[in-house]
Amino acid sequence: MAASSWKGFITFGLISVPIRLFPAARFSHIRFHEVHKKCGHRVQQQLYCPHDEEVVRRDEIVMGYETEDGKMIIVDPAELKAIVPQSSTEMQILQFAKLDEVDPIYFETSYFAVPEEAGRRAYALILGTMQQMKIAAIARVTMHQRDRTLIVRPYEQGLTVHTMYYPDDIHEAPGYGKDSKPQNRQELSLAEQFAKSLIKPFRPTEFHDGYQARIRQLIEDKSKGKSVLRVEKGKKLAPVIDLMSALKKSLANEKSANGKSQKSARPPRQRKSA
Repeated sequence: MAASSWKGFITFGLISVPIRLFPAARFSHIRFHEVHKKCGHRVQQQLYCPHDEEVVRRDEIVMGYETEDGKMIIVDPAELKAIVPQSSTEMQILQFAKLDEVDPIYFETSYFAVPEEAGRRAYALILGTMQQMKIAAIARVTMHQRDRTLIVRPYEQGLTVHTMYYPDDIHEAPGYGKDSKPQNRQELSLAEQFAKSLIKPFRPTEFHDGYQARIRQLIEDKSKGKSVLRVEKGKKLAPVIDLMSALKKSLANEKSANGKSQKSARPPRQRKSA
C-alpha cells in the first residue's frame, strides 16, 4: 500500500475526523540517468565556484538572495530552519463555497482523504452534507513545513483535497487577454458550428501519452539490438489569414469523417433467404 503524505484531522466545528492523505495523481514518465558516454557509468555532479575556481563542499553552501541593485543577501540554512512552521495535525475548515467560484488555475496538487476507522461516520456526515448542498470547503493546514490553503470537495464517494496556489503565485503574461474578442459574426457562427460537431462526452481513458509509449518501445528495441524507427514530423503550420475559408473546410472535413465513421459502425445487411 502506498505511504500516506499526511496524517491528521479534518475539523468541522467541534467535529474532528482522523484522516490520511494519499497522492491522487502523479506525473508518470520514464527516468533517465546521466551517464558517461565512454564507459556507460553514471556521472556525479559537483558544485563549482567560478570566482575561486574550485569545487565547493556541501557544508560550505549557504543561501543567497539577490536584490534588484545586485547585492547578495546571505542567509544560513539554520536561519531559515528557525522560522519554518511546524507541520500541524489539524486541517481546519474555515468556510464553504460553491466550487464553480474557485478558478481551476489555483489548483496545485490533489490528494485522496481516507478516513481512519474511528472517523468513518463523521467523514460520511461531512461528505453527505457537501454532496447535498453541492459545496466545497476551504480549509487551512501547515503541511510539509508550509502554510497551505486547501479546497476539500466530494469526488466519487469520497473527499478529495487540493492544495492551492496563492494569488501572488499566479503570473502574468504580456499580451494575454488583449484583442481576444471575435469581430466577425459569420466567422463566430461557423466556429460555433465546428465546435458543436466536436462535442462529445469526456472519457479520460481515451487519451494517452504517445511520447512515453515511444520511449518504452525505443528502450525495448535497443535492448534487443533492433534499429530505432524515427517518427515523421508533422507539417509546419502558419497563421491562418482567410478564417472563413479555413472554417468551411474544417466543417466539411469533420462532416466527411463523421459520415465515414457512421457507415463503418453500421452492421452489414443480412440477405433475405429465397
